[in-house]
Amino acid sequence: MRGKFKLALMALMMMACSKEGPSPGRDLDFDYGRGLSHEKIVLGERLENPYKTENITKALASLYPTKADRVDIRTTDLYVRFLPSDMAEYDTLSSLGLRLMDHPLDYAIMVEGDWYHDSEIPEEDMTWQYTVVPAGFSFPDIRYEVIDECFIADNSATRASDGIDWEAVERQAYIMTGNEGLLLPESKSSKSSSCPQGRITIVDEHYNGGQAIGVSGVKVSCNSFVRFDDDYTDKDGYFRMNKSFSSNIRYRLIFDNEKGFSIGFNLVLVPASISTLGKSSPSGINMTVTKDSEDKLFRRCVVNNAAYDYICSCEAADGLEVASPPSSLRIWLLHSLRASSAVMMRHGTVLDNDLLKKFLGEYSSLVKFFLPDLTIGVKGADEYREIYSSTSHELAHSSHFMKVGKDYWNRYIRYIIESFITSSGITYGDGTESDAGYCEVGEMWAYYLESLIYKKRYGGDFPTFGNSYWFKPEIFRYLDSRGVTCGEIFEVLDTEVSSAKSLEMALITEYPTKRSLIERAFDKY
Repeated sequence: MRGKFKLALMALMMMACSKEGPSPGRDLDFDYGRGLSHEKIVLGERLENPYKTENITKALASLYPTKADRVDIRTTDLYVRFLPSDMAEYDTLSSLGLRLMDHPLDYAIMVEGDWYHDSEIPEEDMTWQYTVVPAGFSFPDIRYEVIDECFIADNSATRASDGIDWEAVERQAYIMTGNEGLLLPESKSSKSSSCPQGRITIVDEHYNGGQAIGVSGVKVSCNSFVRFDDDYTDKDGYFRMNKSFSSNIRYRLIFDNEKGFSIGFNLVLVPASISTLGKSSPSGINMTVTKDSEDKLFRRCVVNNAAYDYICSCEAADGLEVASPPSSLRIWLLHSLRASSAVMMRHGTVLDNDLLKKFLGEYSSLVKFFLPDLTIGVKGADEYREIYSSTSHELAHSSHFMKVGKDYWNRYIRYIIESFITSSGITYGDGTESDAGYCEVGEMWAYYLESLIYKKRYGGDFPTFGNSYWFKPEIFRYLDSRGVTCGEIFEVLDTEVSSAKSLEMALITEYPTKRSLIERAFDKY
């Protein structure tokens, strides 16, 4: 979706296919993907879809003239496009498990990119969403058009016992429809029986000795025309598809993580950003992202890893011992802002629109459509550890939200925004305003947990994030260094704790044997 949002948007199967780790001879690739555009896709000419039922039928008859009339080729899939009118309709389609693409699948791509908007659709409206559905699909009450009836052999019940080499039929369909140039040479055809696999990695210069680490839990998607497959990377960035392909295929990262969060938006109205990886071999790809890569791709991958690591640590028995963020967490990356926030709007907080307009500026008109939970301002941020740290801070807020609920959060976020507006950009006010106590507790917690996560990852002394403000995250760091754990601190952060004084009393009540330590910490700061 663009139009009236234009200024804001522009600112901003087989055992062989099981996931078993790296493949022999596959090295990290620091060059693959460089130079790709991450702006608008530029389409070329329309191509004849080789998977159309009539084209597969002709290809079968060409290769098996004596068997063709005995093989029952029936449409297995429909290539369709939907035109959702709003986010609710888009979410309905997503909930059905459809792979939605904002550009047609049967066109040559002249210039790769991350998004597309149909020129015949008004810029203020959502564009067509292209996908493939089963032949017997029950269409929801959303505008749609069937483009082609298709036959995809993997989805046909006849495949196992009909004695037909369907990979050969597929290749013949490519040849007969003028798409022979997309196929692998015959000498390499044996490779087409393998499933695409590889590894997506990223470099954090200050972690793991500067060696590449996996981009974790992100979805890798690939297709050739209407033939799709996807897989989530594992913790170390490895993926392996279930389907094999005969032609070169287009790869992309979809930032809809297996841990239940998504990173948006993508210069169009979608909850999860997409980064193109370009066209490559059906055997797979390896890609390493660095801070010298395209900035949107780099930042998305860092935020992805920060959120993945955080949730894993919340889930682990020996981890942070704090509540995981809510499911379906929606994270915005705002490339023209530095400030971040945990507005938790998708999960029910209600904020005054005038306040949001003053706080988010040009992004405010997008809020009612996207309903973000966390916004990460990444303007000027080009270091992994900087983006990782600020994301951890906002995730700490989302855990706190899970403990205290919407009413508490409405008062807290309203204070943050009002103080920012009325104090000439002083992020947290001066502590004298109404409801300042909510900010006091919330920011003490988030800066402390951010510091703890940073220290565990990068080593060294306990960072002093937040020390320059009127609230005192030093209190939690003092307690932590003397044996009060992160989980014990989180335990007391309930709805009644809305000031430093009530926080002190809650800690003493919960841990009476540590009373003197707690009092000393609060007296010291």
